[in-house]
Amino acid sequence: MTSATNFINIGERTNVTGSARFRRLIKEEDYDTALEVARNQVENGAQIIDVNMDEGMLDSVEAMRKFLNLMAGEPDIARVPVMVDSSKWEVIEAGLQCIQGKGMVNSISLKEGEEKFLEQAQACLDYGAAVVVMAFDEDGQADTEDRKVEIAQRAYKLLTETLDFPPEDIIFDLNIFAIATGIEEHNNYANDFINATKRVRETCPGCHVSGGLSNVSFSFRGNEPVRRAMHSVFLYHAIPAGLDMAIVNAGQLEVYDDIPDELREACEDVVLNRRGDATERLLEIAEQYKGEGAKAEAKQDTAWRDQPVEKRLEHALVKGIDAYVTEDTEEARQKADKPLEVIEGPLMDGMNVVGDLFGAGKMFLPQVVKSARVMKKAVAYLMPYIEEEKAENDKGSNNGTIIMATVKGDVHDIGKNIVGVVLQCNNFEVIDLGVMVPMNEILDAAEKHNADVIGLSGLITPSLDEMVNVAAEMQRRGLNTPLLIGGATTSRAHTAVKIDPAYDGAVMWVKDASRSVPVASRMVNKASREKLVAELKEDYDKMRERHAAKRQTKFLTLEAARDNRVQLDWSDYAPAAPKLPAETPYAKRQPLTYKGATDDGVSGLYVFDDFPIDELIDTIDWTPFFLSWEMKGRYPDILNDPNKGKEARKLFDDAQAMLKQIVEEKWLTARGVVGLFPARTATNFDDIEVLSDDRSDVVSVVHQLRQQAEHRKGVPNRSLADFVAPAASGVDDWIGGFAVTAGLGSSEKVEQFKAEHDDYNAILVEALADRLAESFAEWMHRYVRTTIWGYQPDEDLGNAELIGEKYHGIRPAPGYPACPEHTGKDTLWELLDVENNTGIQLTESRAMWPGAAVSGWYFAHPDSRYFVVGRVAKDQVRDYADRKGWAVETAEKWLGPNLGYEPEA
Repeated sequence: MTSATNFINIGERTNVTGSARFRRLIKEEDYDTALEVARNQVENGAQIIDVNMDEGMLDSVEAMRKFLNLMAGEPDIARVPVMVDSSKWEVIEAGLQCIQGKGMVNSISLKEGEEKFLEQAQACLDYGAAVVVMAFDEDGQADTEDRKVEIAQRAYKLLTETLDFPPEDIIFDLNIFAIATGIEEHNNYANDFINATKRVRETCPGCHVSGGLSNVSFSFRGNEPVRRAMHSVFLYHAIPAGLDMAIVNAGQLEVYDDIPDELREACEDVVLNRRGDATERLLEIAEQYKGEGAKAEAKQDTAWRDQPVEKRLEHALVKGIDAYVTEDTEEARQKADKPLEVIEGPLMDGMNVVGDLFGAGKMFLPQVVKSARVMKKAVAYLMPYIEEEKAENDKGSNNGTIIMATVKGDVHDIGKNIVGVVLQCNNFEVIDLGVMVPMNEILDAAEKHNADVIGLSGLITPSLDEMVNVAAEMQRRGLNTPLLIGGATTSRAHTAVKIDPAYDGAVMWVKDASRSVPVASRMVNKASREKLVAELKEDYDKMRERHAAKRQTKFLTLEAARDNRVQLDWSDYAPAAPKLPAETPYAKRQPLTYKGATDDGVSGLYVFDDFPIDELIDTIDWTPFFLSWEMKGRYPDILNDPNKGKEARKLFDDAQAMLKQIVEEKWLTARGVVGLFPARTATNFDDIEVLSDDRSDVVSVVHQLRQQAEHRKGVPNRSLADFVAPAASGVDDWIGGFAVTAGLGSSEKVEQFKAEHDDYNAILVEALADRLAESFAEWMHRYVRTTIWGYQPDEDLGNAELIGEKYHGIRPAPGYPACPEHTGKDTLWELLDVENNTGIQLTESRAMWPGAAVSGWYFAHPDSRYFVVGRVAKDQVRDYADRKGWAVETAEKWLGPNLGYEPEA
């Protein structure tokens, strides 16, 4: 965590001591449902998952191991760090041995003295884990401000001076206790915590402060509206004091400004201990909220139309209302001496309000994008008047100029577009160069426009290498422009280890749109940039040291990893032969074009030329749609979320209306292709050989990687090749492949909306095209299982079960964790003749264009499963290079993120 990081929510529900439901699930060994609890925490905004298995009737060590190992196989959960929580050291150590990446320990303390404290802290340091230190010593828990500070300072001194423990990995839990209990001694507990937090952050540089938020409202259990209000008020005062993380149910927080005035004032009184009768007054008010759910929707109010034009423009910008923007802008122009003054005055004043509200978490991303639409329409109306007067445009009055681009070979830009809108809302001039932008074009534009910042975006892993190339070229040109890095595959670790060393200027990873404004603002200001760069360099140095230590991962030899492969009993399993109907409702069998194909009923290729979009709407997975708008929460629960439900429903309604237009006006075209082929696993155990119809010739080879890290006993080193019958088994098996898109036509609609200054609908149509493509992939997989391959002809699953993958078989995609090397798409494109059959093209980095596309392989074996290949050793890289006919350097380039060693320069 750096100083630029926002408040961190620690998910509290995967805790057997704090959640009766989770305790019951673990006791009943219903781990699948227990994983749903963790998944819901992440979707509702938890950025760390706290896992506790301390229960008298549980084997806590085994339960911790089993749950964390299962979590590691769930990408949507494993993307957040794990906090191993236990009062028993053996449980903590068992957890640390299971988690991937950097872990956190909750907790250690001085209650057994300094020797035991330092022993456990050293173990945490050896595991590379951050540590939560409880404000607890030999004399008991700290309850007053001074005791909290005294214990924290003592622990900090021991950790940093005796063990050289990194300060940024020290998290103090200063004990949040219940207030408004009726006991006078408890009245100042919240105040003590807030004041102690401020002092600890000032006197223990680099540390963090956390706490269990639900404790503060414990006396009002059963009255959720009051508890939510108390939590929000407490955080409102504690976060500015230095509280930067807390164990909290992130889906159960109220927006501070939305708390009714009377309730908010009463909560302020008890949190800050402002009056002697604060508890009694809150108890009286609390009766009004018992059993009350979310507040009623506010009624529409048009009174704002009676305000002065400046206030009307501000209201329109904040609310995203563009119905009156032209007439209000004209009225403002008539009052101004120059049309430029309308932009620099009321319009920018309004957008500053939007930026402040978004930065404070009081507006959500869809609202901000709508605000930008209003702003752009107002500016577009004014531009002819500005040009007519030959006045200067608003450049020079902005906060800075930013060049943004998706790097060469990559086509994904939804996230980049959102960041651009947010920056524009905060008065930055954003020059967006688009997608697949060559390095020299990016840097030439930066020099031409005298850019204050360059922002690079990318989704696929080859983009990481291209970002390094851009940084190196910036160094060669002698630039000093700050470089911001963003995109799904990017990370702080990669930025520190790979990009930062290539460039002497400022380099920073930006996690999402909400972080972009404060980072850009600091980067364009020389004084704040120097301070930020100093912080970053120190942080990056430590991260590079930790990365070097991680390279010491214990690897099996490739031979030993193959010996420890998944051992399936092929003598007791007969793979289903494809059904291959001559016609389907949407496609016919097509002639096969690859060598050895005779189209005699053994292989099959199906082309879906113009698939009806309306067939895909009911199977959309809406949860990722909201995530793309940075609204975390599981659908449909998010629609009723007390914090963001109102805006989520508006966004959902807009999506439904656009989907209707997409279908009725044929905005998009969906195409797909599927193929099924005889196959076997090669004698090297890691290649899958695609065979001619009579199985006499190998017509193509699907190269796979194998997990090579040393696992605990009984856990195999997996490869996708393990799920296809090996040559020696004598069993006839098959493999499938597919590629689908729902994005044909989307780029034209996006450009049309952008020409109309409507970023909101431009982003919306891209997001919907992505969802439709994923839905098409889901529909196609089900159709293959039930009809074309037909190995589950009686499957009858609902949409939630399909999204939850409650079926047999998998569809891993090249570039994803089970087969992370992107050139696997080349084989898929050749077998399926994808470009001719669907129009989906591959860039030089193997990104798919249009971006709303999905491709992958089909495996039918009931034991096939997804997994993460992870890092591999040099012997496997050499072997893979030989199998692909590559130089080792080429293999290292494509396997960069998976290398378990530093390649030679």
